[in-house]
Amino acid sequence: MKPTTLAQNAQPLDLSTLPATFLLDDIQAAKILDVTSGTLCVWRSTGRYNLPYVKVGRKVRYRAGDLREFLEDRTRTHTGQ
Repeated sequence: MKPTTLAQNAQPLDLSTLPATFLLDDIQAAKILDVTSGTLCVWRSTGRYNLPYVKVGRKVRYRAGDLREFLEDRTRTHTGQ
């Protein structure tokens, strides 16, 4: 099964409705995480966060399921966690 991608100029993405294997580019992923694509580049190169990505040639893609898991892992109910 071939992963799918979405054009950058399409409607805003709802991460909760995307299949886990859906591929997003770094700009789309950055919008979902509310960071810049440059920040994602720094995270990839330094290993700051364990956010899996797919690299094909120069292209970087993030799976929707990995972004959901990344956000869930960082969800806190109080500051003592």
